[in-house]
Amino acid sequence: MAQVFRPHQIFVLKFGAVVVLIVLLAGIMLWRNVTAESPPINSPVTQTPPFSHKHHVGDVGLDCRFCHASVETAAFAGLPPTSTCMTCHSQVFKGQAILAAVAASFRDDLPLHWIRVHRLPDFVYFHHDIHLSKGVGCSTCHGRVDQMPLLWRTQSLEMSWCLGCHRAPEKYLRPQNKVFDMTWQPPPDQLQQGRQLLADYKIDRRRLTDCSNCHR
Repeated sequence: MAQVFRPHQIFVLKFGAVVVLIVLLAGIMLWRNVTAESPPINSPVTQTPPFSHKHHVGDVGLDCRFCHASVETAAFAGLPPTSTCMTCHSQVFKGQAILAAVAASFRDDLPLHWIRVHRLPDFVYFHHDIHLSKGVGCSTCHGRVDQMPLLWRTQSLEMSWCLGCHRAPEKYLRPQNKVFDMTWQPPPDQLQQGRQLLADYKIDRRRLTDCSNCHR
């Protein structure tokens, strides 16, 4: 029986099959990355080192901006370099085993690896700066981090949850001097104050639900 395919054709077929398989696997990995979910709600995430927001924010009284330096000027809130940690820990708790990873990071000039707790898909655009400048407080999205020994999510961050605020922002807006206040609670006349803040911040509520705000 005559051979159906010549040797070079067999090679091309095998090579093509391998390429298709690689592209398929790469596509699956990319899709998983794009649609990757954050850790479950109310499930503490263990970090190395085990950083406690309760201690640093609630007990010591550090302002969010001490570590998240770009939160008022950029889309990403920012993570502190190890030199920021060593501002205190070159003296406080120096040499303690719990801070071994911090000391090694500073000594070797290598960044610490933090597990991301609040994550949005790559097709969602979010900017911290605009939310803070328009009176949306940290605790509205991140919860009472000043009470969290280990950080966890308190909100789903799903589209429906975001739209709840975008459709009725007057329920959540607060004065600028309360944006970083973890203890802030809506006052009894929040709706009245919120409507005034909408005007003060020059927010056009008709544009808050435009698709292009979050999907660009």
